[in-house]
Amino acid sequence: MEPENFTSRVTEFIFLGLSANHRLNHVLFVVILIVCITTWLGNLTVITTVIVDSKLHSPMYFLLGNLAFVDLSVSSVTVPKLLWDLTSKHKVISFGGCVTQIFFFHFMGGAVVFLLIGMAVDRYVAIYKPLQYPTIMKQSTCVGLVLGAWLGGFIHSIIQIPLIMSLSFCGPNILDNYYCDIPQVVRLACTNTFVVEMLIFSNSGLLTITIFIILIVSYTVILIKIRVHVAESKMKAVSTCGAQIMLVCIHFIPCIIIYGRPFQESVADKGLSSLFTFLTPMLNPLIYTIRNTEMKNAIGRFYKRLLWLDS
Repeated sequence: MEPENFTSRVTEFIFLGLSANHRLNHVLFVVILIVCITTWLGNLTVITTVIVDSKLHSPMYFLLGNLAFVDLSVSSVTVPKLLWDLTSKHKVISFGGCVTQIFFFHFMGGAVVFLLIGMAVDRYVAIYKPLQYPTIMKQSTCVGLVLGAWLGGFIHSIIQIPLIMSLSFCGPNILDNYYCDIPQVVRLACTNTFVVEMLIFSNSGLLTITIFIILIVSYTVILIKIRVHVAESKMKAVSTCGAQIMLVCIHFIPCIIIYGRPFQESVADKGLSSLFTFLTPMLNPLIYTIRNTEMKNAIGRFYKRLLWLDS
């Protein structure tokens, strides 16, 4: 039988979702809706505060505002469909819709990874070259880092789509998840997927592990520099780096566990997927606000201004 006949057999995928229990699904709907609203409020607050507060018009907060925007985009790729499916008996997505979801999910996820690299670069220059910081981290540099993050995310995602499209899908078409992702979809292919798995592992797993190690080493070097040489504003610098290290860990560790191993099914996959699809985008603004006094004060000023306007 010709490969293209295999491909034409599967026109849609069926999600098993988070749970088969309808009552539990209703509870999950409420919980995830609250998480979604919190995510939007938190990230929009960060974005708006960075824009309106002149004290936050610096490279670090410019990158943070863009990270908040990407987090909103990440949650928008999977959460609306998840909320719809939690109230529906038939959790179905078309083949084209599945591929589209994979593309945008990895596009946004890749942009987050490269933005975190940009934030690490910003802290490195601020600590190691404080006198040259305004010259190096000028507006064009920051815009370049953000555009580079989006371009990096796009390249990371687009090169995986032809690999998936080259596979033959003749059934089954049931995904034990609530959204389309590469490992689960590749496991349903009717053909040998070893080469495709290795190529995707190199692009997602190996790249993620390498970047994570580089970032952790970089932040370790920065913290050593702060502890040994930087006397002024030491606690502020440590707090800022601590927040960014937490962001790096909650983004990278689940991704490494899922993409940094062969595409074998694990009971932990669904829980880890939940972590970085709708929990991490909510946690990012909370972590950065709690760990960063300047950001916390700016948000306080922003809400006081809103209350004053309302009164």
